[in-house]
Amino acid sequence: MNAQERVIECGPEGKQSATWLDAVWRDTRYAARVLRRSPRFTITALTLLILEISIPHEGPHDAGGTLWAALAARWPSYLAFVMSFFVILITWVNHHELMRLVRAVDYPFLFANGFVLLMVTFVPFPTAVLAQHLATPEAAAAVAFYCATFVIISLSWVWLFHTIHHRGLLHADVDAATVARIRRAYAAGPIVYSISTLVAFFQPVLGLALNTSLWLLWIRLCYQSTHVASDAV
Repeated sequence: MNAQERVIECGPEGKQSATWLDAVWRDTRYAARVLRRSPRFTITALTLLILEISIPHEGPHDAGGTLWAALAARWPSYLAFVMSFFVILITWVNHHELMRLVRAVDYPFLFANGFVLLMVTFVPFPTAVLAQHLATPEAAAAVAFYCATFVIISLSWVWLFHTIHHRGLLHADVDAATVARIRRAYAAGPIVYSISTLVAFFQPVLGLALNTSLWLLWIRLCYQSTHVASDAV
């Protein structure tokens, strides 16, 4: 077998034919490729997230740990930042993996893909709302708004994948099992996010926890077909 080729089986019992050393070298080159092609919209969204964490402006007369107290009081901002950072990171990884399955593009694809990017760059706004109101009586509305945003984001992914599959833009080696697996995962998104939005009106913490529970789904989602070949660097 060529050093550039491997066989991958998705799931807990998946095996790789490449040796351990070859796998490390391949993954290192792949990581470098990903970083080199990092989309600017993702970098912009992540930059906007950190800008939402404001610096405490305490007067010089304050003493006795006031600055520490002010920093601690901003815990909702830290929580919202970490949550949304991982959301954008997971989105970036999933987008990258999905694009590897695409062999060609057309105008409907570009518009569907553009809407996904639009929603990703919108994430810092509900994040700011969540950070500002999470520790207030308006927490329910803030969490519901945050979760509702992901309902639309998940629908944008459904639209994107439907466009890719319906218009025959997938590589020929993408099998039916892979398509079905991605469809099931994408279909679960709007349902769970909608439930989390409704729950947030009554139990904000539970709604937020339900929202973040989908991280496991997106992290574990396998885009690889049963047999794939690595791209050369």
